[in-house]
Amino acid sequence: MIGNLEPEEHVMSDKCFTQEDLWQLMQTLGWDVRNDNIALEVGGTSVYMIDGDGTKWAPVKGTRKYNKDAFIVIKNRSRDPVVPSMPIPTQQDEQTEQKGDDRATDSNATDVKA
Repeated sequence: MIGNLEPEEHVMSDKCFTQEDLWQLMQTLGWDVRNDNIALEVGGTSVYMIDGDGTKWAPVKGTRKYNKDAFIVIKNRSRDPVVPSMPIPTQQDEQTEQKGDDRATDSNATDVKA
C-alpha cells in the first residue's frame, strides 16, 4: 500500500499533563514567571446579549455559557506586540494625491522658459 493514514506520532498520550510540565513549557518559551504578566482565560464561551426571563431557554442578558468544548488559554501579556494604528486616509487626501500624479504624467503640459 502506498499511503498510510496512521499518524506519525501519538498526539494524545495516556500521560497526564502536570504542573511540572507547565513550568517546563514556560521555561522553554523563555517566560519569566515572576515578572511577566501571565493571564488565564477561558475560550469557547458565549454571552447572551438579549434580555430574557432567566430560564434555560431565555437567560438573563449578560449570562455566560461555557460550551462543551471550552478550553483554557494561558497568555503572556507582557509579550503582546504593541503596534500603533495608522490613520485612515481621507477622501480629500486621496484626491490630492491623484491630482498631483495627473500633473506629473500629463503629456500635454508645456514647459515655459523665462
